[in-house]
Amino acid sequence: QQASGFSDPRRFSVGFAGGLTDRNSMGLSNARWYQRKKFFWDERAATLEDQTLLPIQNSLEMGMTLPALTNRLGAEPFYTNLFTQTFGTPDVTPERIAKALAQFVRSIVSTQSKYDVAVAAGNNFASFTAQENIGRQVFFGQIGSATCTACHGSDNFVPGPNINNNGLENPYVDKGLGSITGLPQDEGLFKVPSLRNIELTAPYMHDGRFTTLEQVVEFYDSSVVAHPNLSPPLRVPPGNGAASGTPLRLNLTPQQKAALVAFLKTLTDVNLATDPKLSDPFNYGN
Repeated sequence: QQASGFSDPRRFSVGFAGGLTDRNSMGLSNARWYQRKKFFWDERAATLEDQTLLPIQNSLEMGMTLPALTNRLGAEPFYTNLFTQTFGTPDVTPERIAKALAQFVRSIVSTQSKYDVAVAAGNNFASFTAQENIGRQVFFGQIGSATCTACHGSDNFVPGPNINNNGLENPYVDKGLGSITGLPQDEGLFKVPSLRNIELTAPYMHDGRFTTLEQVVEFYDSSVVAHPNLSPPLRVPPGNGAASGTPLRLNLTPQQKAALVAFLKTLTDVNLATDPKLSDPFNYGN
């Protein structure tokens, strides 16, 4: 849902026959710049084009076959005209549908948050409140021992080349990448989505267990669980070479926790959540 940062405000999404998905729907803001390029929490789709067709065929989510989909769209002049304009012929194929859906998702780009405006101004975040600036310093490790940027670095706030285990539980009920590969070293590894528009995309984590950003911050501050695959930035000592399985404790003060939440809210792009270009084209203003 656009107003929810292109995620689902439910903990689990409702399929076509009323069944529930087993994972929370992550936000799609700036998905095009996910460095690992893979999709779904367990990264089972190698490309965005691969990802777009899988929910359509999923027996719980949409319960359709690709022939049924192409036949239905091919019978609608509204769509065959658009396919002709875009691809040169009216033929509706799975490959063309995947390209169109993937390109739409790539157009969901957030560039006008309070954070973006402050970066562009180049005046050392003078437009931030004192609390937001403290939170920014906590986030970037300038105050305290938080390692947020290790998994949410760059202006897209994504993890770079790694997939991570963030110590939610041990053992993991949902094994993430490990459920795909069957490898013990992959258990509890999940995609890390961008923090852009994180204020809008509650609930949080792959299972939607946290309903507020305050709960998320408290988890990383004091509740990360020891696990053999726990990502190094969350271990003691933190870092790529960390061998200890002891989880890092941030020991943030209540004021610092509140400041960190305030900073995370500066990543909200209200324009993205309301842009008519990204809205339901069949709503006609209703």
